[in-house]
Amino acid sequence: MKVGFVGLGLMGRPMAENLRKAGHDLFLTSRSGVPQDMQGEGTTACANAAEVASNADVVITMVPDTPDVEKVLFGENGVASGLSKGKLVIDMSSISPVATKGFAKRIGELGCGYVDAPVSGGDIGAKAGTLTIMVGADDADFGRAKPLFEAMGKTITLVGPVGSGQTCKVANQIIVALNIQAVSEALVFASKAGADPVRVRQALMGGFANSRVLEVHAERMINRTFKPGFRTGLHMKDLEVALSNARALGVAMPGTALAQQLFNSCVAAGEIDEDDSIMCKAIERLSGHEITKKS
Repeated sequence: MKVGFVGLGLMGRPMAENLRKAGHDLFLTSRSGVPQDMQGEGTTACANAAEVASNADVVITMVPDTPDVEKVLFGENGVASGLSKGKLVIDMSSISPVATKGFAKRIGELGCGYVDAPVSGGDIGAKAGTLTIMVGADDADFGRAKPLFEAMGKTITLVGPVGSGQTCKVANQIIVALNIQAVSEALVFASKAGADPVRVRQALMGGFANSRVLEVHAERMINRTFKPGFRTGLHMKDLEVALSNARALGVAMPGTALAQQLFNSCVAAGEIDEDDSIMCKAIERLSGHEITKKS
């Protein structure tokens, strides 16, 4: 396919590269420019999102937040100004489900399809092409988009109509945040009690407590490597979406609210751009103890 890709950041770049490896012709643009090593056979660097949309049959957006998606779609030289009837827009950002439905309506009025398809799996999954992709779309648009998803992900689920993908992603971020909190507390507890956190993690991974957070994030906590796979600031943004929608729906989410406050304390410590596993430092500061390996 002729595929446009807007947003070549930590997640977007490897996702676009996997599309290129799958044989699709790419038209690229990004706020920071298209990296030189991504330009070449099968790719075209474009000046803006409108140029991307005018050249591509399908346009994918992967940007940080709801206002960024709105600007990329409907701002000056945005995707909408380059669309023609019959094209498809796929937003793979993690944004507000309510705003997503509004964006889909506006794109639909131009005679184009709209799919929301946020992802989970971090930069590791983006590079490996093993992302979990949560899709909101009608059956026809999902069928059209699925070959592209298969180049970027492993678990691809049509959750429901437009907006459902974003709702599912919010649920995902709630679970991940509370899991990070639980693993942080467990490792700080074990370490301060005198156990080796390396062996504690190893033991727990063989039982019912195992999770991707225990596998990946706990290792980061123990080794003190907080280079972002998923930035704390972005996870906070997702939890704010969760909490604001919970207020509107009348849903109680006390654990999510606590996780957000722990992230807030990390931001106060200057850690907003670190990996979200940095939450362990909030627990460490409250406990007066740093997770420490025995050897």
